[in-house]
Amino acid sequence: MSNHHNNGARTGETEQMAPSQCLKVFIQRDYSEGTVVKFQTRFPSELDGRIERQAFELTINRLNEYFAEAEKASCSSYCEGCLACLTAYLIYICKETHYEKCLRKVSKFVAEQNERVYQPRGLTVTDPSLRGLRVIEISCLDRPPNA
Repeated sequence: MSNHHNNGARTGETEQMAPSQCLKVFIQRDYSEGTVVKFQTRFPSELDGRIERQAFELTINRLNEYFAEAEKASCSSYCEGCLACLTAYLIYICKETHYEKCLRKVSKFVAEQNERVYQPRGLTVTDPSLRGLRVIEISCLDRPPNA
């Protein structure tokens, strides 16, 4: 379920956008499969007319794929954990974890999507890791086309 929030607006106030404020749409985590990092793919009504449903779903699905890859147990990640234990985790001074590499991919993908898809439409996606992997924040930087 997506929630929207207009910075500074109190409950009951009319939603008016001042130059320093913007509409924010939050894509919540999907806990239907447990606590793995996965975001809901339902298209928020606040983005209707701002971006195509397919472009939005492609972004969310790709992010979900990156997080699934990050949390996937493999021989490599098992060996990484064993080596970390054997070296009292000092190995991480000179080596990135598999999870960190995947988070870097997520950041790169979000930056590319912002540049190619979202910013030309007056939107910006905030990297989920900057929000503690709790939500994906989409900021609407301009007024809706019908306003």
